[in-house]
Amino acid sequence: MRNLVYNYEEAVAVVLFGIGFVTLLFHRNLIKKIIGMNIMDTGVFLFLASMGYVKGGSAPIYAENADFYVNPVPAGLVLTGIVVSVSVTAIMLSLAVRLHQRYGTLNLDEIYRIAREKINER
Repeated sequence: MRNLVYNYEEAVAVVLFGIGFVTLLFHRNLIKKIIGMNIMDTGVFLFLASMGYVKGGSAPIYAENADFYVNPVPAGLVLTGIVVSVSVTAIMLSLAVRLHQRYGTLNLDEIYRIAREKINER
């Protein structure tokens, strides 16, 4: 329990990832699945950012002691991941709009059922 208090950022990141993963697994609505994916991304980004932070450390440019600085690599990975996440979210939302236009619903069970009926009609 003592480590959990000191590592609360990592605990919150794991909880966010878990919430997003459960949302992806148990919801059938496509928009809810996209939101769950974004929550998972947020958990991963928080975890990476917390791993790269050193309490009391300075930027590597100004560090006099090379052993005690904040690692810039996780911050760069987080920024790159955010850009990719926004792009993937935009593509997923545009595909969700197209699915809704074609099938009239965002429920994946209904989309599968309608698609199977169209295939069987051929």
